[in-house]
Amino acid sequence: MAPEKLQVLHALDVAETQRYHFRAVLIAGTGFFADAYDLFCITLVTKLLGRIYYHDAPGEPGRLPLRLEAAIAGVTFCGAIAGQLLFGWLGDRAGRKRFYGATVLLMAAGSFLSGLSFGNSTGGVIATLCFFRFWLGVGIGGDYPLSATIVAEYASKRARGALVAAVFAMEGFGVLAGCVVTLAVSAALQARSAGPALPEADYAWRVVLMAGAVPACLTYHWRMRMPETARYTALVAGDAAKAARDMSRVLQVDDVAAAGTTMGGGTDKDYYGVLSRRFARRHGVHLVGAAACWFVLGAVVYSHTILQEVVFRDARWVPEARAMSALEEAYRIGRAHAIMALCGALPGYWLAIALVDVVGRKPIQLLGFAMMMGFTLAIAALYDGLTSPGRRPWLVAMCAFTFFFASFGPATTTFVVAAEIFPAHLRATCHGLAAAAGKAGAIAGTFGFMYAARRADDGGSEETSGIGVRASLFVLGAANVLGMLFTCLLPEPKGRSLEEVSCHGAELLLDRDDADVGDSQVLPL
Repeated sequence: MAPEKLQVLHALDVAETQRYHFRAVLIAGTGFFADAYDLFCITLVTKLLGRIYYHDAPGEPGRLPLRLEAAIAGVTFCGAIAGQLLFGWLGDRAGRKRFYGATVLLMAAGSFLSGLSFGNSTGGVIATLCFFRFWLGVGIGGDYPLSATIVAEYASKRARGALVAAVFAMEGFGVLAGCVVTLAVSAALQARSAGPALPEADYAWRVVLMAGAVPACLTYHWRMRMPETARYTALVAGDAAKAARDMSRVLQVDDVAAAGTTMGGGTDKDYYGVLSRRFARRHGVHLVGAAACWFVLGAVVYSHTILQEVVFRDARWVPEARAMSALEEAYRIGRAHAIMALCGALPGYWLAIALVDVVGRKPIQLLGFAMMMGFTLAIAALYDGLTSPGRRPWLVAMCAFTFFFASFGPATTTFVVAAEIFPAHLRATCHGLAAAAGKAGAIAGTFGFMYAARRADDGGSEETSGIGVRASLFVLGAANVLGMLFTCLLPEPKGRSLEEVSCHGAELLLDRDDADVGDSQVLPL
């Protein structure tokens, strides 16, 4: 790697955290806010859809057939996988910035059009909704590799973990916003209705879905004004002088501005494809580790998200459906999820931001998987006793702690590490591959837990009834062991430059002690 290119990268690595770093986090994080809102709110919407379109027996509340409930949830994940793979590849091929606005446009259009789902029959409405949710998922998926890569490449090596984690932490606020919007819409419409309130409920789910377009639209303008990252411009596009000029406009780093006067272009020849033997030898184990950890996380976390509905009912937080109207059910479920987010996920995200550059990524991820395993197995072993009167608060608390350690641990660290450990010319692609594995795990967890935990009193027939909640929880608890084992395959990126941890280039000329560029040392791969 040419020394003149490393002048720019070294200056970025040792730069103080500045206003533009926070601005980049806010721009990228707003997209993740919308991502989480859109993915989460469908959990509340499916209850209303069942009430409106599938009420068969008089006096009994309707509910979606299990296959449709799984399909509506799964189609967005399928779109996300496609988006992660496509935009990850495009991010390395054409630049991080070029398609960054396209992801939020897809999200905005998908959210808005989902609320306009139409049809001459019930099946037509559901099919239209699934179609638009798929394209929403493509936008959501594309946001993962681009946002993570952009913020990681802007950040200094001392604060990189916290800045990338802060982007992902916006998911917690997105979930909370989904609850708040559901509470507000259902309360407002409920005040105007009496009885089942099905006409008002038909408005409610549409408004909740369409509201997801707002944060996506707000961030489009700012994404289009962001410069390309210096690492992509210098290392992949081969224009180090332009990289210096771009960064000097947004960052107050003297070394960057000075470097622009001495540099020439020239693309690194040290490139190789993701399917090459060279990649397999250098980074194959890392990609397997990152993807496998994300798969396990997706399966466990989304299974626990479905479990929450069972917990809310067994803990008597949410009454039986027949005891309340459609809007009241949406209100109560939204309130319960809001409490869980405030007590579990949100504190976990922000503790991860505080400690990820102090403790390191791998220790936090190992601790997260271990604690998730412990709480999941404890809930499984004590489930019958925890659902008895007087002990129900303990059941809710243990579920909240499970989400706390998921957010503090692997939910954050998988996102961060995948943006750090791969070379610049494959960084977005590999992040997309790992993230796609996570969404594949989410599909496995969603479908698997829906069917496995199905009970006869849930309306399951002999064909659809599964192994039950307790047995399903034991399986989930054991799955966390796999996450711990695969974590051991990953390197520790804390305090290291992206070029050092990913071994990008034929040689490294960065001094680990942040010495002047002229005194840099050569570190062979």
